[in-house]
Amino acid sequence: MSDTPLPLVLAPEALEAARTGDGVVLVDAGSPESYVKQHLPGAVFLEYAWIVDRDPPRMGLLPPPEQIARVLGALGITPGTHVIAYDDEGGGRAARLLWTLDVIGHRGFSLLDGGLQAWAGEGRPLENTIRVPQPAAYPVPAVSGQGVATRADILARLDDPELALLDARSEAEYSGRKALARRGGHIPRAVHYEWTRAMDRDRHLRLRPAETLRQELAALGITPDKEVVTYCQSHHRSALSYIVLKWLGFPRVRGYPGSWSDWGNAADTPVET
Repeated sequence: MSDTPLPLVLAPEALEAARTGDGVVLVDAGSPESYVKQHLPGAVFLEYAWIVDRDPPRMGLLPPPEQIARVLGALGITPGTHVIAYDDEGGGRAARLLWTLDVIGHRGFSLLDGGLQAWAGEGRPLENTIRVPQPAAYPVPAVSGQGVATRADILARLDDPELALLDARSEAEYSGRKALARRGGHIPRAVHYEWTRAMDRDRHLRLRPAETLRQELAALGITPDKEVVTYCQSHHRSALSYIVLKWLGFPRVRGYPGSWSDWGNAADTPVET
């Protein structure tokens, strides 16, 4: 592995040239069925449920630090490991892992652009060998407020023009026509940018050109001078939006764990439809 730091979004061709070497763990965050059938050579499997907590009806919460440490250690990850993550859906599950790493201060991580879809769709090698990680010791991390938004944070700043809210759900969820919580709709002032808009379906779900995404977001008022909070139903889809904004150079981005399952099920939160 080169001493040159790997980029936040890693192209499949770059991974193909650099995936061997110490200090790097390749993580498949897709479905168990997909991993058993085929995965990237050397990839270890991460069950998505291991990196999220739940308190029904609130889903997609940040797990306790002790659980995060256990999961990372079980995957063979140490604080000095560079984690490369991918999944079979375009990046939501993988991005949730990377967001978790970001909020605990783990700085070495990359998202494989397009994930399994791009890797396999472009004819790169796959395997079905089940990889058993060599366990490592990961110290219990301290979760900083940086990168994490809470319901209280958002409520306190609903009228703050310096705060932008990006809703990554479907249009039906955003409008309230489809309600997956006690109430349907969206957080006041939130703009709608559905998470798959960032993907190029003609290039096996790789991300669309950065400048195109910047222009589309700017047209919605999502600009780098603002602090941006991304949310969806549970901070699964919006985790990809978080990573995309980081990739685009936005300096202040936070994700809302629990997202609409928290906001839409609360009794005292304002809702727009």
